[in-house]
Formats: sequence, structure tokens, C-alpha cells
Amino acid sequence: MFVVIFRAKVRRTDTEYTQVAARMRELALGQFGCLEFTAVTEGQDEIALSYWPNEESIRAWKSHAEHVLAQQLGRERWYESYVVQVAEMTREYRFTL
Repeated sequence: MFVVIFRAKVRRTDTEYTQVAARMRELALGQFGCLEFTAVTEGQDEIALSYWPNEESIRAWKSHAEHVLAQQLGRERWYESYVVQVAEMTREYRFTL
């Protein structure tokens, strides 16, 4: 399994940002094999973690036309900066009741 870590400094958000973010989550989970997608924002800091079965799914997601447009809008309007990290998970531990 792989995790994509997206960390950003938010410049500003608006209604379109909220709609685009919801659509990107919907596409990732519904069409590209994303297993889980969690995002949080605190002040100007945003972090999103998405979990994927393989790198091919991540590459397909990254190059999808709607996602490419969202990336462009992010650079132009919503983010001061961001970093994307892709890591392979080699171990996982859980505790549940």
C-alpha cells in the first residue's frame, strides 16, 4: 500500500475551492482506487493523506484531466506553496476496541 501526503500553505479558499476539493475526493475514491482520503486544515496549514493500492493508481489519478486542472487552479489561486510526498507503507499497527 502507498500513501500520498499533500501538505500546503493555503493562500485563500472560496466556494469553488470547496466544490473542487469535494469533486477530487469523489474521483479519487470512486474511479481511481483510492482506499481512504482524509484532509484537515488548521489556519493556513492543510494536510491530506490518501491511501492507494499501488503506484499505477496514483499516477493515473495525478494525470487525470480534472485533477490536472485542479492542480493548476491550486497553484494560481488557492495555495502559496505545497509539497507532495509518496511513500510505500511497509508496516501498519492498529488498536481498536
